[in-house]
Amino acid sequence: MLELAGASNWRLSVRNTPEGVEILRAVTCDRAAVLPDSLFGLPVTALGDRALAGGEFAPEGEEVRISCGSGGDVWDNRTLESLALPGSLRRAGDYALLNCHSLRTLRLFDGVSSWGGGALMNCRSLSSFHLTRLENAQGPSLTYLVGELSRELEVTVLEADGTQIRLLFPEFTEIYEENCPAHHFDYTIVGAGYPYHHCFRQKLLQLNEYDALWNAFLGMEHEPSTALRLAWLRLRWPADLGPGAEAAYLLYLRGHLGELLDTLAASNDAEGLHFLLARSDPDRQTLANACAAAREQHASSALALLLETLHRKFPAGLQKRFEL
Repeated sequence: MLELAGASNWRLSVRNTPEGVEILRAVTCDRAAVLPDSLFGLPVTALGDRALAGGEFAPEGEEVRISCGSGGDVWDNRTLESLALPGSLRRAGDYALLNCHSLRTLRLFDGVSSWGGGALMNCRSLSSFHLTRLENAQGPSLTYLVGELSRELEVTVLEADGTQIRLLFPEFTEIYEENCPAHHFDYTIVGAGYPYHHCFRQKLLQLNEYDALWNAFLGMEHEPSTALRLAWLRLRWPADLGPGAEAAYLLYLRGHLGELLDTLAASNDAEGLHFLLARSDPDRQTLANACAAAREQHASSALALLLETLHRKFPAGLQKRFEL
């Protein structure tokens, strides 16, 4: 068995192909792991069927051990929480990440041209994708990932020119109920997220269609916190955002300004606060509440910005009385 140093701990079973190296089986003991871009001087281009599926390591080809030092005691991808796939990857086989129950974040490049059936089956915690474009043309990965899962997903896309897009795809549920007298199943969609997960044409994301769903989304049953995050992400990273959609998102954020300011303050997002404060007009109490949220979380950068804004907008500050 070949032993190599790397960024994460892996037990691999691999084989060489004309295109590069195919990983037949890969198991890690890390909670956050990065698959290597190359082995034996060749690019890693494929994941075999069930390559990263949860369960024990069962080698099929040449065995490779990659070590980065300390790691966990359990060698089972069912404990894996964050995974980064190689930039050279071009194909993922059937059930490639089957039963990765704890996986929350998947980082990958947009060069994967083929996804096998059920590649994300039983990835019940997966809610965040980070996709890096290799060139200006879109690949099919985002279409596949968003269409495969019906839960709420937060997606970050880094374009080849450095532009960043962040989007929220709300949750929906498909329900099949047996209608015995009629001898068929009734199909119902619950939740406002279905059209968001399907705003793709010829496997390409249509941002204008995504934005056009906003008013209808607000008119359906939805989580207010989801609407707030959706509008905030779209306004904060406004790639191809038209003036009409921008105005609609901003109107909603201004109507929920206190909640958003408190959230940004508690997370110490000074850049986000600066962006929002430049586009809104919070009153003194709203600013004071956000200051309290920042103090509670020891968010010093956010607190400094909020106090500066509070004292500039309301020079008298908060009135205090002292009695003897």
